[in-house]
Amino acid sequence: MSLNPRLQDWHGRTAWLIGASTGIGRATASALHTAGARVIVSARQAPLLNEFVALHAGSHALPLDVMDLPALQAAAAEVGTPDLCVYCAGYYRPMSATGFDLADARRHLDINYVGALNLLDALLPQLLMSGRGHLSLVSSVAGYRGLPKALAYGPGKAALTHLAEALYLDLHPRGIGVSVIHPGFVTTPMTAQNDFRMPAEISAAQAARSMLAGWAAGEFEIHFPKRFTRFMKALRLLPDSVYFNLVSRANR
Repeated sequence: MSLNPRLQDWHGRTAWLIGASTGIGRATASALHTAGARVIVSARQAPLLNEFVALHAGSHALPLDVMDLPALQAAAAEVGTPDLCVYCAGYYRPMSATGFDLADARRHLDINYVGALNLLDALLPQLLMSGRGHLSLVSSVAGYRGLPKALAYGPGKAALTHLAEALYLDLHPRGIGVSVIHPGFVTTPMTAQNDFRMPAEISAAQAARSMLAGWAAGEFEIHFPKRFTRFMKALRLLPDSVYFNLVSRANR
């Protein structure tokens, strides 16, 4: 069942990706450009955005920091009402309770969640006024349940998923699409920090293809690779005692 208008033909459509300098964001921007979209890329690292624009004719760079609300508002005014806006800004450092760092935990929350709230403040008025467009938030399977070394990363991603669900209920009746992305392990500069085996790891290009397929199918939740994410979704159904025992043994 399609929960959103299907985004299949990208020709003549505008896609704005926030957090597109590397990883999933950059790969998805490239895939959308190849599909015919007019792509606008935003992130803090202007040189990387300019490099993207040089390789993708017709694309446009809008450097910004998601914690800079005036910059986001100015960018939203320049973009107008995009057919698709993807919030893929992200920050990750492994953290456990024995190495708790308050400043770093707050940085996770700021970039992974508060930045999305800043985007809503800048973009929602335009979406509501036009009664069209699609907002997609890139969360993570780390937001499904608590995981080792995800003390700082997981909570913000869980909040982002909850935000997407609430937004869907409010915006779908108004003709505005909302989706949430739950990647498993994807080869990016962020996951390169992990010192453990990452099951079913895929490339950023594969992740981008899965996202475009999900938007084309009108899905609300887009998760991949399914051989891994279906297992992670099943863990949410386990009783706490079973779940904690299983994850603790796997982490030894």
